[in-house]
Amino acid sequence: MALLESAYPVLVWLHVLLLVVWLGGDIGVFLLGQHFRRRHAYSLETRLVLLKLLVALDMGPRSAWALMVPSSIALLAAGGWWPGLDWKLPALALGIGLFWLALVWVAHLNDQTPLAARCRQLEGVLRWGLAGFYLLLGLLSLRNGGPLPGFVAWKALLFGLIFVAAILIDIAFRPVGPRLVALIRDGSSDATEVPLRAAMDRTRIFVLAVYALLLVTSYVGVVKPGT
Repeated sequence: MALLESAYPVLVWLHVLLLVVWLGGDIGVFLLGQHFRRRHAYSLETRLVLLKLLVALDMGPRSAWALMVPSSIALLAAGGWWPGLDWKLPALALGIGLFWLALVWVAHLNDQTPLAARCRQLEGVLRWGLAGFYLLLGLLSLRNGGPLPGFVAWKALLFGLIFVAAILIDIAFRPVGPRLVALIRDGSSDATEVPLRAAMDRTRIFVLAVYALLLVTSYVGVVKPGT
C-alpha cells in the first residue's frame, strides 16, 4: 500500500491519460461514422475504408475503458478514498482489467471467428458484472455515507452508468453487421442504405450519453464538490 500511496500522482496522470484516449478516440470514431453515413458524398469503396479506420480507432477507447478499472481502484487505494482498503482489491482489479484487455484484442485480431464470438460473450458478462459493482458501490456509499466519500461515490455511480450506456451502444449496434453485409453484397441503394442508416442512428443516443457522462464524471473528479 505504501508503494501505491507514493505513486498517487502518477496514477492520477495515468487516469487522466486514459480519459483523453477514451473520449478523444471516441470523438474520432463518431466523426468517421458521420462521414461513412454520407452515401452521396463518397463512393462505397471509400466509405468502407472509413469504416475500417473507424474499427481500428475504436480499439483505443475500448482499451482505455478496460484499463480504467484497475486505474480507478488503484486511485481509491492510493488516495485513501476507501478507508481500510488493502492491496487485494487493486490486485484483483488489475487482473480483471488485463483479462478484459486481452479479450478485446483477441476478439479484434480474430474477428468473424468462433474464438472472437466467445471472447465477446465473456466480455459482455464481465462488463455487466463491473457495471453492477460500480453502481452498487456508488449507491451504497451515498446512502450509508461510506465506504466512499460523497464526490467519489458519485464518480463510482457515474462510472457504472457509463458502463451501462456503453454496453447499450454495442447492443444497439448489433443489427448493423447483417445490414452492412447486405450493403457490400448488393451495393448502395435505398433498400440497403436506409435500414443500415436507421440501425446506426439508434446507437447515437447512447454514444452521446457516454460523452455526457464522461464529461460530468471528469468534472466531479476535478472539482470535488462537497469537499
